[in-house]
Amino acid sequence: LELQALIKDHEETMANIYRYEDILDRRDSMAQLIIQELDKLKKSYGKKRRTVIENGAEAVFEEKKIEYLHIDVMDGIFVPSISFGMPLITSIRKTSRQFFDVHLMIADPGRYIEEFAACGADGVTFHLEAVEDAHKVIENIHKAGLKAGISIKPATPVEAVYPYLSEVEMVLIMSVEPGFGGQPFMPEAYDRIRQLRSFLDEKGLPVKIEVDGGLGKKNVRDVIEAGADVCVAGSAVFKKRSISDNISQFMKAFREKEALHKERLE
Repeated sequence: LELQALIKDHEETMANIYRYEDILDRRDSMAQLIIQELDKLKKSYGKKRRTVIENGAEAVFEEKKIEYLHIDVMDGIFVPSISFGMPLITSIRKTSRQFFDVHLMIADPGRYIEEFAACGADGVTFHLEAVEDAHKVIENIHKAGLKAGISIKPATPVEAVYPYLSEVEMVLIMSVEPGFGGQPFMPEAYDRIRQLRSFLDEKGLPVKIEVDGGLGKKNVRDVIEAGADVCVAGSAVFKKRSISDNISQFMKAFREKEALHKERLE
């Protein structure tokens, strides 16, 4: 609420500055001096707003013990949408200490591994469907000093990732078709998560299962119970109520799972 109030204050102040500029006669020498001061004020408020947002978001993430910042990169080819890329990752890297979990929904992702490492990625997840030699891509991700993840679309059989499980740190199960936010969770994803969890446990592989798409407070517990270690949420966090409250709902579900696991061990 404090963050929202500060942003609202900034927006109102900026609107007033532009209103004053519109009514000033730029030919008048006194008006020119006022305009110069208004320019300084605009720069000052712009910097203040960036600082408030950056520090505010970082504070929420730290308070809630958020480990990952999931960053979707789309190229308009592998998926229909186009999103942000390296410049944005570089800019937010300066203000976040979270693990940058970069999800490449792009064609031929192997071309850009070094560039994403340079701009601040901690891990890179690519789609099996987007590459010809997944082993080589995984090798290059590790050579760049990053954690490697591999993702599959809903129609791709879970067995397709089995040959790579000894090489990656994470498998991302898409529970929606990649490319658009706000889609409903696909129920068939539960069996896919369970299948992968069962296989990993059987082989004793320490690979994390990440689930992305349509997650919210109504299904996150079922997703975790099915075997997920990492849950990705976009719309459920940023579009309803407060960000802090929404994150708390997810973290509560993980704490419940940890408590239940501890009881079973005892």
